[in-house]
Amino acid sequence: MHWKATRCRPTRAVGTGVLLGLMLSGCTTAPKQEQVRLAWPAPPLTTRIQFVRSIVGEDDIGRDTTFSQNVINFLAGVKPPPKRIMEPMGLAVSDDGQRVYVSNFNRLAVFGFDFAEKKFIQIEPLARPVGLALDAEQHLYVVEQAKKEISVFDREGKKVRSLTHPTLERPSGIAIDRARGRVYVADTGRGKTKTGHSVKVFSMDGELIRTIGRGKGQEPGQFLFPTYLAVDAQGKLYVTDTLNARVQVFDAEGNYVKSIGERGTGWGMFDKPKGVALDSFGNVYVADSGWSNVQIFNPKGQVLLFFGGRGPIPGMMKNPTAIAIDPNNRIYVADYINHRVNIYQLMNTKAEDSFLDPLAESKGGAEGSR
Repeated sequence: MHWKATRCRPTRAVGTGVLLGLMLSGCTTAPKQEQVRLAWPAPPLTTRIQFVRSIVGEDDIGRDTTFSQNVINFLAGVKPPPKRIMEPMGLAVSDDGQRVYVSNFNRLAVFGFDFAEKKFIQIEPLARPVGLALDAEQHLYVVEQAKKEISVFDREGKKVRSLTHPTLERPSGIAIDRARGRVYVADTGRGKTKTGHSVKVFSMDGELIRTIGRGKGQEPGQFLFPTYLAVDAQGKLYVTDTLNARVQVFDAEGNYVKSIGERGTGWGMFDKPKGVALDSFGNVYVADSGWSNVQIFNPKGQVLLFFGGRGPIPGMMKNPTAIAIDPNNRIYVADYINHRVNIYQLMNTKAEDSFLDPLAESKGGAEGSR
């Protein structure tokens, strides 16, 4: 069964009052709790994406607080505790899937959740942390936007070095090509800019190798506020060109390859794409802040499915930013306005499921509407 045959659960906002009722009824016993976990597409179609849980703060190290009273209190307006996620802008997941790092733009800190060792770390103060990435040694790279600098930390949260360049104006997203020893940094730029609206390419030693982008604009290879990045196994770079409502793809040498998506309201179209990541099959996941969902494209750029939708209920989103996927195809989405990280699982999917049948391709890919 191909993804082409699926249809998504309707995306609709869920009011806080309805949410509290669902959560309170879902907390009484384990079976009822499972009933409110969302899946896409809706039954009876084959589930591809299953909502697993949310991470909201230090308490999640020891237990799943997704449906807890603490979350209900927060959504009802109670002041959050000091170690609660606020305005997450960046994500990184360790190679073993056991450690999750979250940049808290509001709290000027990065939280680290080590689920194997039941350990919580907090790196602060940071100058408006945004993008996060891990290298082969599992050193954490943090984009400190206000300092125009990338700081590097070891597993214990100790700073070991930094990299920057005078041409960096407003760094945001970051990705590391471990095989080729390159660090990519999205330079979002500002309204008036000389070197922004580009991607800076550094060596692992911090030397600027090249700049990708032909300046501010709408043509292929030009950018209008690029934000987040991802690198695939072949070294291709994926750049969310946010205000051009597309993802641009470049080869390992920085040459333009293609674009995915365009502005619009149909399948495969964007409003304000932000985070981008790839699963083990080479499918591309794009978090759209405007639509408050994640769209999935196959390696050919054809849309397969979207999941999420705007609302506070666990599994829904409000203006998602970063996205990361671990080696087990567990998907992490920074849910910015809901102040949490949502976790989903790709399931019931094989490599061949990512490719549409010839008849579907002749009709231009997946059809449908939001």
